[in-house]
Amino acid sequence: MTIIPYAPVERLIRSAGAHRVSETAGIALAEILEQYGLEIAEEAIVLAKHAKRKTVKAEDIKLAMERL
Repeated sequence: MTIIPYAPVERLIRSAGAHRVSETAGIALAEILEQYGLEIAEEAIVLAKHAKRKTVKAEDIKLAMERL
């Protein structure tokens, strides 16, 4: 079970141009997005700690995404 709900993932796939989306496709993409999101979040936490902050900021997330 993923943290990211199926419905928003389905809407994301539809906005990319799909006419129909199977539930398994939505769940698979949700799992991938969740894993990638966790990797970005972990890197952002490292960046925030390096800057001697406890708060993760948008700039940390953006920089973490670029670094990965």
